[in-house]
Amino acid sequence: LFRVHGRWEMIFNVKILTNSAVDDKKLQLSLKKLGVNTIPGIEEVNMIKNDGTVIHFNNPKTQASLATNTFAITGHSESKQITDMLPSIITQLGPEGLNQLKKLASATVAEDDDDVPELTENFEEASKQEVENITQKVQEIPVS
Repeated sequence: LFRVHGRWEMIFNVKILTNSAVDDKKLQLSLKKLGVNTIPGIEEVNMIKNDGTVIHFNNPKTQASLATNTFAITGHSESKQITDMLPSIITQLGPEGLNQLKKLASATVAEDDDDVPELTENFEEASKQEVENITQKVQEIPVS
């Protein structure tokens, strides 16, 4: 509260909302100053993170400037697990990615050990044998 012309009034802070279009224009101006050029023909971009997730861009707008070592990838992105993209992403993995994939595969094998073991006996035959054993014992008991 503060006093204005003899009466008390409240101060309200006005928050300025940033518009993504304004941010995009500023980004494009900065990239233009760096002299980036559009690279045509890139269908997808996958950025593999250390935790096993992949940032996947489908048909992104890709710009680069080799002189300033600057690359810009814009477009709609999706965050996916590396296992969801396995058949198509293997060719894009380097040696570190393959090692990480091996670790992930061994971790999933270790998790599978908690599953129910496969059946080795036929329970129907075992139950029939139990019934036969019980009937034999019943027949052996003398009735008085």
